[in-house]
Amino acid sequence: MITQVSDNQGKSTLQSLKQKPKNTKRLIRQMTLEELKTALVEMGEKAFRAKQIYARIWKKSARSFDEMTELSLNLRKLLTENFDLRPLKIHTEQQSNDGTIKILFRLVDGHLVEGVLIPTDTRMTACISSQVGCSLSCKFCATGYMNRSRNLDAGEIYDQVVLINQLAEQHFEKPLSNIVYMGMGEPLLNYTNVLKSVHYLTSKEGLNIASKRITVSTAGVAKMIRKLGDDNVKFNLALSLHAANDAKRNTIMAINESNSLKVLRDALKYYFSKTKNKVTYEYIVFQGFNDSLKDAEELYRFTKHFPSKVNIIEYNPITNADFVNASEANFERFVKYLEQRKVLVNVRRSRGKDIDAACGQLAIKN
Repeated sequence: MITQVSDNQGKSTLQSLKQKPKNTKRLIRQMTLEELKTALVEMGEKAFRAKQIYARIWKKSARSFDEMTELSLNLRKLLTENFDLRPLKIHTEQQSNDGTIKILFRLVDGHLVEGVLIPTDTRMTACISSQVGCSLSCKFCATGYMNRSRNLDAGEIYDQVVLINQLAEQHFEKPLSNIVYMGMGEPLLNYTNVLKSVHYLTSKEGLNIASKRITVSTAGVAKMIRKLGDDNVKFNLALSLHAANDAKRNTIMAINESNSLKVLRDALKYYFSKTKNKVTYEYIVFQGFNDSLKDAEELYRFTKHFPSKVNIIEYNPITNADFVNASEANFERFVKYLEQRKVLVNVRRSRGKDIDAACGQLAIKN
């Protein structure tokens, strides 16, 4: 049924909408230090307060202006009236039988993203997201069957690390040792915010985490891999490869059609020439698809152009796809072939599979 509104009612409604004050608060975590200084001076405050506030946000991870007790009550009130922090919040968390914790984060606009805390005897790793959903549609990845709603901003990425670190200390009495951008989304399609978040995590003005403790994983955006080289990044780069044969890779990763293996190899060569950083290749071994010795030979040939290592990963089943993990015999034969050719190989066993927290399983299941 369509409800009609009289002219007077319509005018009244329109007038009330016009009179309703808009939220003019600035997003303080999207401002540079210089922009914050300028804004404070315009409000009659001292410029040096900006450095105090900036340190409280990025070094001490303040989630509200009320936490900044070293500032006067009047200044905290002024900040609250004029700026938004928009912190990300934990919506739910699940713990796996192996100790892995999957966290569902709620953003200020109601969107949800997932992150994972992966505890082992030697590491505490945070797997974090860079986008709400993903646009790349990789056939073996649950996130690839979602639509991409938007990019996360640098503060939202940073918050995931802060909150996962709190869970690590709460549950295991250990801080995070490693951070991997391997959650939802393609990090290099959110390049600016990802690099800003890395800055806030690694700089002395931020959390001062060593860059070598951070890995950014990409499905293979060649243009942006080259840009990483131009920007001389210090963190680790991982390429989600999964097939070293264009025909096969095209069938499981549509991005390969516009970023072929040759294009990727050239981009990685350029990246290495600029950064001297060893590249990591991620390779899921699927039964009957990419688990033969010929596949292993193709992978070996692709990796031999500069220093690198290969993570061989178990496949984690998802509802939308019918791939099967390689048999243990094929898995071990594949790994042995690479090791015999002096490829540095790490075997990554699944963690958190029982709560859909393993690699490739993140898809917002409530």
